[in-house]
This record gives sequence, structure tokens and C-alpha cells, in this order.
Amino acid sequence: MKRARVDRLGIEQLSVFGLPPVDFVNLAAALGCSCISTGLTGIGYNPHGYPAFSLRDDVAMRREMKAAMRDRGVGISLGEGCIIRPNKDIRDAAADMDIMQELGVERLNTLSMDPDLSRTLDQLALFAAMAAERGMLSTIELCPGFTIHDLEAALAAVRHVGRRDFNLLLDTMHLGRSGATAAEVAALDPALIGYVQLCDAPRRPSEPNYLKEAMLERMVPGEGEMPLRAYLAALPAGVTIGLEVPLGSQAEAGIGPEIRLRRCVEAARRLLAEVEA
Repeated sequence: MKRARVDRLGIEQLSVFGLPPVDFVNLAAALGCSCISTGLTGIGYNPHGYPAFSLRDDVAMRREMKAAMRDRGVGISLGEGCIIRPNKDIRDAAADMDIMQELGVERLNTLSMDPDLSRTLDQLALFAAMAAERGMLSTIELCPGFTIHDLEAALAAVRHVGRRDFNLLLDTMHLGRSGATAAEVAALDPALIGYVQLCDAPRRPSEPNYLKEAMLERMVPGEGEMPLRAYLAALPAGVTIGLEVPLGSQAEAGIGPEIRLRRCVEAARRLLAEVEA
């Protein structure tokens, strides 16, 4: 089995529950992480009461974020929010993609909430082409319960789009819950794996609403039942890993993002060290 060598460890926006962009950049740097993911606004769940922000509307905030990233050596590894939806055209996201390009985003991610598979595939092809026109890579994220719900469906989507700059985002919770094995991941062409989001979770859902669990309450890597060591060992060298570990109950208890995420960063590094030894 291939051994992973991770050059970059980052923090995903879902882990920080609406932390403003400059503060998020500074947090990543303080934790020794070199990248973050971001959307253009905060997420709806905001237990710390952070001020609302919009990188879409606030040009000064975009300047401040770019300056902070330059000063702290942190980049945006993944841009989020360009979701494929029923009765919506991904071409309507062009202006948001322009802002992502301005911020230096390396890769745009999407998933589909449109139950029409044929339309989803056509929208994915447009999405990938629009990202490429702006110099960005792109990925499709599989998620149980959504249109692209497992590894087989995600691979079919990548084949349909047929671009080398469009590949898979593998989220370890979604992988485990969809039934994908580490052997299946190891058997993939390494070029198909564009990005990884790391977290842990129970083998079986902790509550009936899968999306709520995924958005609000995951587990520190190594503290759940996902086969993380096997997944990590199956990854190609050099892949970026973003920690997507929303810990809502801890946030509601008043535990701030640095304390929550430091545990996750340390746990991820321990796992990676074991795999890479």
C-alpha cells in the first residue's frame, strides 16, 4: 500500500463556525497550518456570536485577508459554496468564482443537491470549465444521501467531465459512511485524488439527520471508528489534508476554536507520523 507524505495540513471553514476571515488566517498560522478552506460568508451556525461577514460584498475585508495571508504564510487551499442545486445554473456563480480567484484560491469544491443525475453531470462539466478558466483546480465531493453519494458515483462524474484538473475530494466521514474501503482508495489512480478532508466519526450515525451530524458534530481524528490509518496510508504523496472537525457541543460550552482545533491538529500529526514511519 502507498505511504502518504502530506506536505500541507490545513483547517476547513466548517471547523471554525463563522470565525471572521483575518482571525481564521491568524488561527491557522498559530496552529502551524499552512492553508484554510473558505466560503465567501460565514455559516449559519454561530455559537460564539461572531460578527457576520461577506467577502463577496466587503472589498476592504478581502484586502485585509490577502494581507494577512501574505504576512502569515497561509493560503486558501479550497474554495467552497459553489453548490449544484435544482433549478439553479452554476454559471450564476461566476462572480463568486472571480472573487475566489482574486483571493488566490487554488481549488474549488462542489457537491450536488440536484437529484437529477444527468443535469448534475452537465453542471459539473460547466463548473470544472469555469474553475479552469480562472486558473483553479476543481473537485467533486461525495456525500451519502446526495446525488453523488459514493465513490462509484464520484468516479463516474469525474469520467463524465473528463478533465485532468477535475478530480475527487475525499472526506473521511463520508468515505466511511458510504462503505468505501481503504483498499478501494489505494486502487485509485493517484491523480484522481485532489484533496482530503480529515475527521473521525462513529461507524453508525450518532443521530438520524446525517447532514446535521456532518455539519455540527464530528470527532477528533483517532477518537472515532473510521479506519483513518488505513485511509491515510492509501493516499498519494503530497495531497493536502484539511481538518474538517466541527465540534458544536464544545463550542456551545464556550471552548474557543484554538483549543478545539489544537487537539485536532496534534491528533492528525500523530496519525500521519504513524502512517509515514
